[in-house]
Amino acid sequence: MKNEERREITTRKLLEATKALLKEKGCHAITMKDIMIQSSLSKGAIFHYVKSKDEIYAMVLHERLEETNTKFMQETEHAAKTFDGPMQSIAHNLIALEDPHDITNKILKYLLGKEDDPTVADVLQHFYERSVSFAKNWITIGQLHGVIMENVNPDQTAEMFVLLSLGLRVRSSFASTTSQISTEVSTFMSTILKDQSR
Repeated sequence: MKNEERREITTRKLLEATKALLKEKGCHAITMKDIMIQSSLSKGAIFHYVKSKDEIYAMVLHERLEETNTKFMQETEHAAKTFDGPMQSIAHNLIALEDPHDITNKILKYLLGKEDDPTVADVLQHFYERSVSFAKNWITIGQLHGVIMENVNPDQTAEMFVLLSLGLRVRSSFASTTSQISTEVSTFMSTILKDQSR
């Protein structure tokens, strides 16, 4: 087996094992031993590719971000060039951001609590920059297809949308929060992208 194949298989096992564990426990409670047992990988195999569970958590977080982008891109490539299809893809993702049991919400909140660690700070910065980059790209694609106004500033609007999504994630941790506002956030986003009286 080639090194790249081995890396891919090991990474997939680590991600799947970690996601399964996160459904049962919180980030703090999971140990590398738990991940070893769940993934059926040896300590050496795991540490050959990652240095810590925080690095695995970051991989799970980035995987979800990539999945969201892939779904959006598929929607724009295979559907009619409309605003509604891709926006529905985004709106669906916003609903998950309000779920306190969503594993990526758990991970993000855990990593935010460790932001003083330079490695974690780098992971968070990369996640934020990648999120803004994807959002900017989505807006630009909409403008190219004529479904988002040209006067919308992709840089500023993308950053604002990412801040809103991060707010939904953090809001999910408040136990007294029972109402979902993702629909309102989605409507707000749509208004900004389509309304010329901004």
